[in-house]
Amino acid sequence: MPRFMGFVRMEEGIGAPPQSLFEAMDVHIGERAAKGVFLDGGGLYGTEDAVNFVVDNGTVTRVDGPYAENKEIVGGWAIMQYDSLEEAVADQREFAELHAKHWPEVKVVATLRQISEGPDAPGA
Repeated sequence: MPRFMGFVRMEEGIGAPPQSLFEAMDVHIGERAAKGVFLDGGGLYGTEDAVNFVVDNGTVTRVDGPYAENKEIVGGWAIMQYDSLEEAVADQREFAELHAKHWPEVKVVATLRQISEGPDAPGA
């Protein structure tokens, strides 16, 4: 069964989502967990404590957050499994629609990517 990673990108520092979104997400995730679709996931703190290691020309440099140049950050992630790509895409759209309904004043990008299962998988 193919696995997918979903993540949500948004502008940093826009404040907390409304309580209605948290409640709708609890229902959404709970239903998918009960069906075995939602495997794991969660929200992420802001970049103020983030640490990046940048590899450039064979040199590794540590860069600590926050990152003033970032316009969007990853705010949450999920690992899910579906019977088909079509089912995954439809469910990711439903997830995005929850944000549109409960937090319409912000721009959120909900991304879905299939997880590679080996060297011959897409992107390898």
